[in-house]
Amino acid sequence: MGRILLVGRLAVRDLRRRRTEAVLLLLAIMAATTTLTLGLVLRDAAGDPYQSTRAATNGPDVVASVGRPAKLSGLEKLADDPRVIDHSGPYPVTPAKLQASGRTSDVQAVGRDAAPASVDRPELMQGGWVSDGGVVVEAAFANALDVRVGDPVTLDGRSFEVVGVAVTAAMPPYPGTSCIVPCMSGAIPDDPPAGLPPGLLRNPGLVWLTQSDVRSLTPDPDSLAYVMNLKLAAPDEAQAFVNANHGEPGGATPMQPWENILEDATELARDSQILLLIGAWLLGLLAVAGLSVLVGGRMADQTRRVGLLKAVGGTPSLVAAVLLAEYVLVAIVAAAAGLAVGSLTAPLLTESSAGLVGSAGTPSMTMSTVGLVTAVALGVAVVATVVPAVRAARSSTVNALADSPRPPRRIGWLIAISARLPVPLLLALRVAARRPRRVVLGVVSIAITVSGIYVLLVLNAFLTTQPLTGGYDDAQVEVLRHVLLVWTVILLSLAAVNATVITWATVLDNRHSSALARALGATPREVSAALAAAQVLPALVGAILGVFPGGFALFAAINAITGGDSDRATLPSLWQLLALVLATVLVVAALTSVPARLGGRRPVTETL
Repeated sequence: MGRILLVGRLAVRDLRRRRTEAVLLLLAIMAATTTLTLGLVLRDAAGDPYQSTRAATNGPDVVASVGRPAKLSGLEKLADDPRVIDHSGPYPVTPAKLQASGRTSDVQAVGRDAAPASVDRPELMQGGWVSDGGVVVEAAFANALDVRVGDPVTLDGRSFEVVGVAVTAAMPPYPGTSCIVPCMSGAIPDDPPAGLPPGLLRNPGLVWLTQSDVRSLTPDPDSLAYVMNLKLAAPDEAQAFVNANHGEPGGATPMQPWENILEDATELARDSQILLLIGAWLLGLLAVAGLSVLVGGRMADQTRRVGLLKAVGGTPSLVAAVLLAEYVLVAIVAAAAGLAVGSLTAPLLTESSAGLVGSAGTPSMTMSTVGLVTAVALGVAVVATVVPAVRAARSSTVNALADSPRPPRRIGWLIAISARLPVPLLLALRVAARRPRRVVLGVVSIAITVSGIYVLLVLNAFLTTQPLTGGYDDAQVEVLRHVLLVWTVILLSLAAVNATVITWATVLDNRHSSALARALGATPREVSAALAAAQVLPALVGAILGVFPGGFALFAAINAITGGDSDRATLPSLWQLLALVLATVLVVAALTSVPARLGGRRPVTETL
């Protein structure tokens, strides 16, 4: 039999014999790969939908505007710039109040020609283009107001009919619309500061009318603003064009390069992607910690099998290859499952893309995404497995066949301290001292989980108290809440699996010492309590470290990456932090009680 075939058959047979552990392995790696896939797909969403919209609408490279007709010469000067190869407009713009479906909202009404423009041709998602008495509504704004083609609306008291719904690349989707006329975007203060211009719009939407209809909405032609869309010979130099013209006499007009519009249009997808990628790396660390313990426990349970393989002629390298192959196979399956689930779930997190052509779910799964997710899954499996596999392969064949217990380490000061404690705590300290690396992994696992929960509390409070600070509407806040929910469910699930796995591995590793303690007079209840306490004590330390410095450091890192303002964030109160630490300890105690109780009730004679 070939070496590769032999390794594969032995690995598959062992996985079939231990299906529960194989499923736990699969779920642990799949949690990390699913979250990583979501983050990578949303990374593509932060560019592709807007680029698709720019291509479909021949979007402008620079959008320039003036506040009154007297400054139209500045727009004309821009149109004559040798770097400008095409333009559309100037188009009149007026502020208005739109009433639809019993709701009132501020809008910027732009006057357009019935004929298609050469630059910025809004892509119709429903209906047709502007006509006398008809209004076209920007798609994200129409989605927020729940208006459709054929619905009646009023603008400053005049009746219009919605004749179309369209998207544009000349302005971010609602509620992030740029201000052509005086307006205020973002959070609306309870007490607006004095000195604001009269008629200031609050988070306005965007609609298109005919130029004659726009002019009929205002009795004073001198109050109209104007906007012009410019196409440059070198689109990548849009920011340099804006910088060069913004300070020239007669040319000091508000201008937006397309890169700024892209950033505003894809802010939600970018923020979601950052959260998911950070969550993916946290889950990856949790997966490594859990897999390391699970692999170590399985190696302890496979000691005799390793001895048999070596006794029949298997070399240490063959034994190590068999042990590694099991986890590599699981990692490949978990990567495929994570890619499938992540790509199917991504559209549920992209409802805010109504104002763009395409969504986060439409980009095809790229080879770079597949390769990165697969590499992470294999890396997690190999990092967690290679040391225990090599140690098991190098073990003595005779000792492995005898399945002799691991001799305990004698630590004088620990024996002196524990000797005066109650039996459960005495045994718990000595159980923990036998596997110090496992204790560290348990502390790290809990600390990572609590740090993630700390950040979730901060972000949830921020979305509740200041949802419009980032320019988000209610629908977009719900999308971010969905992202946080995905993060929370997977984080808690993987942490629960880790706590259970660590306890079960401890039960297996201490089966001889636990049986000996019972033979010397310890009761099954005391042994069970000791095994559970060996996990609760590290959980308490991990919970404290997860709050400080873990939670503070993780939130500071997220704030630095996103460029947020930490002063606006509401940090958890002291009672919330105390409740989080207490809840963590209680949950770990509950999760570890079942495997500890099962391990404490094994027959003594059978084990010894």
